[in-house]
Amino acid sequence: MTTGHTAVSDFYCHQALSGLVPIEIVAETDRALAFHHTNPAHPVHIVVIPKEHVPSLTDLGHADASLLTEVVGLVREVAAGVEKEHGSCSVTTNLGLYQESKHMHWHVVFRGESTKQILDTYGHHDG
Repeated sequence: MTTGHTAVSDFYCHQALSGLVPIEIVAETDRALAFHHTNPAHPVHIVVIPKEHVPSLTDLGHADASLLTEVVGLVREVAAGVEKEHGSCSVTTNLGLYQESKHMHWHVVFRGESTKQILDTYGHHDG
């Protein structure tokens, strides 16, 4: 995909959703898909995307806000499952230059720390 004179990378439309790269689906709705990252950086690394092209969280392109609601709902469902199984998780999305693939996507990860490592890093603020 190109915008002006700049080539835009969209791994999710061009490879994952098109079937060029095999993916292991975790969960899905009519308009959103969660799958294990194809090149995970963490012991649990799940990506949640809209099934249609949406540039980013701050640029929904031609999509309506109901699609964002559905995607975030699936993020919540997947995150709840990871948190229940592992005791914690992180949820992130990237924007601008941080966003390598210009298709809105959310990372749901468990980094593999022990409870002690997590508490040493983040403290005991909830207790």
